[in-house]
Amino acid sequence: MDILAQQLINGLILGSIYALIALGYTMVYGILGLINFAHGEIVMIGAMVCITFLNLLLGNFGDISPVWLVCVSLLMTLPVCAVLGYSIERVAYRPLRKAPRLAPLITAIGVSIVLQNLAMIIWGKQYSPFPSVFSHQPYHIGGAVITPLQIAIIVLAALMMLGLWLLVQKTRLGRAMRATAQSPQVASLMGVNVNQVIGMTFVLGSCLGAIAGVMVAANYGQAHAYMGFLLGLKAFCAAVLGGIGNIAGAMIGGLLLGIIESVGAGYLGDWTNNFLGSQYQDIFAFLVLILVLVFRPSGLMGEKMAERP
Repeated sequence: MDILAQQLINGLILGSIYALIALGYTMVYGILGLINFAHGEIVMIGAMVCITFLNLLLGNFGDISPVWLVCVSLLMTLPVCAVLGYSIERVAYRPLRKAPRLAPLITAIGVSIVLQNLAMIIWGKQYSPFPSVFSHQPYHIGGAVITPLQIAIIVLAALMMLGLWLLVQKTRLGRAMRATAQSPQVASLMGVNVNQVIGMTFVLGSCLGAIAGVMVAANYGQAHAYMGFLLGLKAFCAAVLGGIGNIAGAMIGGLLLGIIESVGAGYLGDWTNNFLGSQYQDIFAFLVLILVLVFRPSGLMGEKMAERP
């Protein structure tokens, strides 16, 4: 039971991160029908930029609380990733909206490779350590261990997901996003600026991805130029599991995938005396993807979108 409790907590932490990243995939797909495979690299750049800002602030304002400096670094990172996400949509995707679907898909992969190599040019191929500014004093809950940082990750992710849901359901921008997802042509006839809505969708998704990247770097104590690739693929699996194009589905899919991956790896490692657990942890996400595509291609919550003309 102690193993189960610990892995459930680990899965909840990991699933919260997957859910934030998956929201970026599902919002873009819901409006454009496009899989933005460059989204994982935005997550990576968010982590690397935040570490850079944090090191600069620690070097110049070391007398201020490090936790506050992390918050300031994150606030400085969000505009960078927002501009990056908007620029990708404006330069790489907008000219291809009427092109065959294969063209923007190939472009997305190309943008991902460009961003990955750009990150290696700027920060190098080595791992960038996240400054040790958080308390690692563990709390024991039912035989499991959790740190204050991990509690903060779960709480912040929950607040971000709640905030996004309220934005989509209760605000004018959210109504415009839902109208554009139903039919861009009809939405434009009703006075919705479709280009602006799509741009804001990329901005919101990029900001959520940046926050998730900082969470990953803080939780594992490091970041590197390759981290976004696998994170992006797993978050895509989470979006498909929940029902890509469905915001609530992305949240649930991310949490479920994190729990499945952690519990599966934990028990596999225990069964093999820790020989296979961590080495084969990544396989669970892709097994889930295959099973969902075979048995329920629409995902757990389906796809709440009308057919487009």
